Amino acid sequence: MRRFGTKDQILEEAGYSYNFERALYINRRLKKAFSIEFVEDNTDEEITARMNRKSDGRWEFYFNSEPSESVKGALERILG
Repeated sequence: MRRFGTKDQILEEAGYSYNFERALYINRRLKKAFSIEFVEDNTDEEITARMNRKSDGRWEFYFNSEPSESVKGALERILG
């Protein structure tokens, strides 16, 4: 089971939903996605800081290792 306590709550209360198929927390309105590994490996404060960053309207992906441009492009197409 993927419960991380307050991290789950922080993301879900901010409008993120967990996508089991992609192992991502996704907020389509804000165009931000957090990998499960990023959530596991970072503090509540770091996750909140990334959630609160100003966005330029393009998708932002938070992974422990930066995904390639092709992976980002594929995720953008899938997520809309």
